[in-house]
Amino acid sequence: MINRRRCFITGIKGVKLNQNEVYFLRKYKPWGIILFSRNIKTILQTQKLTSQIRSIFKDKNYPILIDEEGGRVSRLNKFIDSSIFTAEFFGNLYKKDRKKFNIYYDVYIKQVSYLLNTLGININTVPVLDVRRKSTNKIIGNRSFSSSPFLVSKMGNICIKKFHENHIGTIIKHIPGHGPSKVDSHLQLPIVKNNFKSLNKVDFLPFKKKDALLAMTAHIIYNSIDTKNSATHSKKLMNIIRKKIAFKNIIMSDDISMKALKYSISENTTRAFNAGCNLVLHCNGNFKEMLIVAKNSPLLSNFVIKKTSHLMNIIR
Repeated sequence: MINRRRCFITGIKGVKLNQNEVYFLRKYKPWGIILFSRNIKTILQTQKLTSQIRSIFKDKNYPILIDEEGGRVSRLNKFIDSSIFTAEFFGNLYKKDRKKFNIYYDVYIKQVSYLLNTLGININTVPVLDVRRKSTNKIIGNRSFSSSPFLVSKMGNICIKKFHENHIGTIIKHIPGHGPSKVDSHLQLPIVKNNFKSLNKVDFLPFKKKDALLAMTAHIIYNSIDTKNSATHSKKLMNIIRKKIAFKNIIMSDDISMKALKYSISENTTRAFNAGCNLVLHCNGNFKEMLIVAKNSPLLSNFVIKKTSHLMNIIR
């Protein structure tokens, strides 16, 4: 039953569940599971894996996520070559030839969605709504649609709509905007010094009025708002996300084991919940860390249960 699940999403180690993971999933019941390239070898193997996961929860629509952006962030590159199909590619095509863009993007999303549905994956962590600035770190780079916040917003709407039409849920990221960061948050904590007016005009804009049912936070300090805490750990930033950006659905953290977060796994987890994250994400499949995240994650709130039921209407 969904109300017995806990407020975290976990990765797993390999191409099939080991005994420890089966025990873990049955006992701690995460909200969802995220797959990476390490979990995907063949179509048949992936189908068996997703079926095994769902059999544990007795839920044919149990949330199974993947990070399939195209370009250099592709977990399905054993099956499809989407190396040229970056967000920047589609952003440029939209500006250059709207008719050609509509055809290309429609075919691209239908093909990705078909493969995801075939594999048993029902949520894709797209679109990236970070605005590309001159100082933007290369970890974002061509993962961004454009340097125009208005174009990023427009492209985000199209991406969400098309994936939803193909029964794939979406996750906007990295709220409230990774664009001004000069360093890679996988490796260290970015500190953004732009003032609120600049951030609200550029970086926050694409996240407004989005139909995605989930948003992933940025592990970034926005100095003009909170000098001590990254967005993932900041009540002030969560307040802006809820009131200024007006995102009304599920907020999940980015990977809680990333090096941008300076505390222990336990404290990173509890601080994210205390700040206002509804779900915490842990990706690396490290079993000891998974146990820590699980033990520090509460049962789903009525808010998350309600929003999850809305998500089910899209992905079933």
